[in-house]
Amino acid sequence: MSGNRRRPPQRDNDGTPALGHRAPGGRAALTRWPFAPRTAARPQAGRSAPRAAPTGRRWLDYPRSGRTGPRRWLPSLRQALATLLLCCGASLAFVGYAYASVTIPNPNPSTLLQNNVYYWSDGTVLATDGSVNRQNVTLGQVPLDVQWDFLAAENSSFYTDPGIDPQGILRAVLHMAEGGSVQSGSTITQQFVKNTYLDQSQTISRKFKELLISAKVGAAMPKQQVLQGYLNTCFFGRQANGVQAAARMYFNLPVQKLNVSQGAFLAAAVNQPSLYQYADSDPKARAQAQERWSWVLDRMVKIGRLTPQQRAKYTAADFPVPRRWTPGSGLKGQNGYLVALARSYLQQQDKNITDKSLSRGGYQIYTTFDRRRTAQLNQAVDKVSKERLDPAHRSADRDVQVGAASVDPVTGKILAVYGGPGFDQGHYSDNADTTGVPVGSTFKPIVLASALQHGAVLQPGKPAQPITPASKFNGDDGIQIKDQQGNYVTDTNDPSGYLHQHNDTNQAWGYIDLRKAMEQSVNTPYVQLGEDVGYHNVATTAEDLGLHADSLAAPSAGFYIGTSTPSAVRMAGVYATFAADGMRATPYSVTKVTYDGTPLPDFAPPAPVRALPSAVADNVTNVLQGVIARGTGTKAQALGRTAAGKTGTTDDYQSAWFIGYTRQLATSVVLFREDPNHPRLLSLEGVGGLQKVFGGDIPTAIWTQYMGAALAGQPDVPFPAPEPLGPTTDEPGAPSPSAHPPAATPPTKRDTPRGTTTTRRPPTGSNCHHKCH
Repeated sequence: MSGNRRRPPQRDNDGTPALGHRAPGGRAALTRWPFAPRTAARPQAGRSAPRAAPTGRRWLDYPRSGRTGPRRWLPSLRQALATLLLCCGASLAFVGYAYASVTIPNPNPSTLLQNNVYYWSDGTVLATDGSVNRQNVTLGQVPLDVQWDFLAAENSSFYTDPGIDPQGILRAVLHMAEGGSVQSGSTITQQFVKNTYLDQSQTISRKFKELLISAKVGAAMPKQQVLQGYLNTCFFGRQANGVQAAARMYFNLPVQKLNVSQGAFLAAAVNQPSLYQYADSDPKARAQAQERWSWVLDRMVKIGRLTPQQRAKYTAADFPVPRRWTPGSGLKGQNGYLVALARSYLQQQDKNITDKSLSRGGYQIYTTFDRRRTAQLNQAVDKVSKERLDPAHRSADRDVQVGAASVDPVTGKILAVYGGPGFDQGHYSDNADTTGVPVGSTFKPIVLASALQHGAVLQPGKPAQPITPASKFNGDDGIQIKDQQGNYVTDTNDPSGYLHQHNDTNQAWGYIDLRKAMEQSVNTPYVQLGEDVGYHNVATTAEDLGLHADSLAAPSAGFYIGTSTPSAVRMAGVYATFAADGMRATPYSVTKVTYDGTPLPDFAPPAPVRALPSAVADNVTNVLQGVIARGTGTKAQALGRTAAGKTGTTDDYQSAWFIGYTRQLATSVVLFREDPNHPRLLSLEGVGGLQKVFGGDIPTAIWTQYMGAALAGQPDVPFPAPEPLGPTTDEPGAPSPSAHPPAATPPTKRDTPRGTTTTRRPPTGSNCHHKCH
């Protein structure tokens, strides 16, 4: 046993194992300096041993040691996670601090309930509107079904959520980060906070503040109080703020008497008030409102507030059509149309100006409208209407409507409009700014301008040939029209299968020049010319002159003689461009806007642009002077000054136009009939005791009456002499090359041929196989 006894370790004088002594298990004993080399000498007495240099890593190993190139600058996973955690912690700390710091502010004071003020061009007040129409109610006065209509449409989890919607927050942040405005989708609590405590600015800071206050309100305020405040501050259109005002504006009922179907309509109106407020009269608005109304009722079933059997009672036939909207009594006569025109322009120029912000008031709008000329245009329509129309004794004179617009050719300022009898007379559609009435032969100068600029393909496969007003085309009635490929244009309404274009009479004009065809409003030359110039070129010229693409008819033979439906304002702008030697000044209605006295940007006048070469514009003007001198517009000679213009009449005499201008003023006048209960165009035959009503009759009389008053005291400024356009080309088949315009021809009583029947919605296009014009 003694051989297995362990020997005690040899130790130094201080009791530590001796250097080199092997510990049990055969391992050498360590020195008391564990990091020193095994061969290091023991320190001498009285002296400390030297320490090795530290080899540990840096506290923040960035840029990363031991890495080269891009990897040196790429953080490790641990570093990335640590940074993320740090950012999250900092964000939470910031949000927590902000939440602790924010308090629920006092509601916005009543001083925010202001009017908007509209000014005439001379600085005097035109009209005021925008005062907040609100009557607060308690939640108990709102039927429970109506309350749930709003909850189903806007925030079905209202009674269980904390007042904010994380998904809605993320959607809004992402949309704002992309440069857009703050999106909808907020909870009812958020909407209540925005309407009651904050402004309507579209900023991230305002949205962040809204979220914090909403969380505070959700924690501190009873849900019933929040819902009551929301229902009293919502904007519903028709200048109605709050559910009580909306109930009266849309259904002429107190809110207590609303049913679930009417409540669903109002819950839908909150989503898009600027559109649904016209659901009584605008088919598009009604269709969209009905779709949203149906969706709200379906949502009521989904959340268990209606049974499927109860929902089945409300079909499309039960849609609660709102009552006719009657705006404020202060908007009488033309004032309502002027204000509507200015409001539309405001919202086109500045997307932050909404119906809701205008309803809250505080805007000062300075318009281009000339007070004197507006009165003169209204007086001219009234005077001629009283002289020529007798609705009490002549049924054809009933439902006759007039629209007119007057524009400054140099600046584009809209100086006057006639939109109808007035809002106070129950006529809310602005006849001067509406589309849907075809312009007839007043479109022919656009075709001529395009031909003078681009030329015409007179032979298939050949390049375009130069065209001038002296170019001759076949003016006979019933001729067949060819396209640029030499093919006859087809017409499914013709027994032959091909289009036979007609004029208003069967007179055999033979080959006549484009000047005479314009003066006498002969269709066939301009239909063939339009086909030769090409739809694209003509449509491009129309847009260059200021017409909107969506008002232009689809490609067809009728397009070239007026099946398009631009507004009277836009057509006045086109002719103003001819008057200004081809410089287009886009018509506009607002010169300056301030909010609480601070000017807003984006309301500088549109800068004029070159739409046509001056030689082209001046030649068109010279041709249109002949329309008044010896053509269908001779009644305009009563003006007694230099002027140019064009008449226009459409198929079945559904509209009659006269558009004319001097160097100082361009004015368009349109006459049509429309039954207010059945919105479609009616024939003008028999109006004013006339068998056929042309643009050279009543519209020209109104134009002459107004222009005489509007230009009184101003000099008679001549148009510039047209610059020669160079060589010209006739249509193939003309008996001889064109030389000079033919001698003046006697004026004819007929204005233009008839055109495609349309409603007051833009037509889809027609070959116009009847007497288009």
